Amino acid sequence: MLELKHLRTLATLRDTGSLTATATQLHLTQSALSHQLKDLESRIGSPLFLRKTRPVRFTPEGRILLNLADDILPRIHRAEHHLAHTKEDSHGRLHMAIDCHSCFQWLMPAIKAYQQHWPHVGLDFSAGFGFDPLPALIAGELDLVVTSDVSPRGEVFYEPLFDFEMVLVLSPTHPLCEKTKIAPEDLLTECLLSYPVPRQRLDLYKHFLSPANVEPEQWKQADNTLMMVQMVAAGLGVTALPSWAVTPFVEQGLVCMRPLGDGLWRRLFAAVRDNERQRKFVQAFFSTAKQQCQHHLTGIKSV
Repeated sequence: MLELKHLRTLATLRDTGSLTATATQLHLTQSALSHQLKDLESRIGSPLFLRKTRPVRFTPEGRILLNLADDILPRIHRAEHHLAHTKEDSHGRLHMAIDCHSCFQWLMPAIKAYQQHWPHVGLDFSAGFGFDPLPALIAGELDLVVTSDVSPRGEVFYEPLFDFEMVLVLSPTHPLCEKTKIAPEDLLTECLLSYPVPRQRLDLYKHFLSPANVEPEQWKQADNTLMMVQMVAAGLGVTALPSWAVTPFVEQGLVCMRPLGDGLWRRLFAAVRDNERQRKFVQAFFSTAKQQCQHHLTGIKSV
């Protein structure tokens, strides 16, 4: 009655929250996806989710199958890894740089999960402060770079991981918290907090301030996300961070966040050398990273 494709479809529908995104991710037409779901509901004899809800709300029967998917699919994933090991040397190296400095929130669980299946792959990483990691990747000094900054080059392959929204982070007492969205001109008199990298590499500057020819009154640098959030909470400035990195602090009432314009959405990639992208342990890292992102982050979109 049930097939693996049914479990994968329902799990993807839960993760993406919409039929359109599910069809795209599974490389199906809308018609084919609708037919598959209706066929499964006919076999079960009950609806599996409520139509026209966003995000999708599942019925009790749908939740039963999702629980089954959460049990079965990881076991299939592990079996596929074991089979891959019988066909290819499982030793390798992944020395990576993190050009998205808020990524440690999901990267550490991803690395831990990855090491369980690929224990002989040498892992190391750098935060990427103070240098452009792309030349190091091309030169072979690095093997993977997590970045939202794509520089099209034939020797580099960019694997999309997920889409995320950059938001402005403010003290709850800041006057801009009264606005529903932030315009570039709103930041003219502000002190902008950022990571210690050239501002030309910051999404806020490249894609929001610079196109509007806006230069904030002051810039300050902080070494890590927690320090920036604490400075914002103390009223020492404002900053821009991915919404998933800020949500826990917003829920605690330490800061508030507001959209930049109509929404400053960016896409995160894992960049590798093009001639390395088909290696099994590299593909396995792509898969593990995407899986862990969906489990640990809120407010992101699958790609």
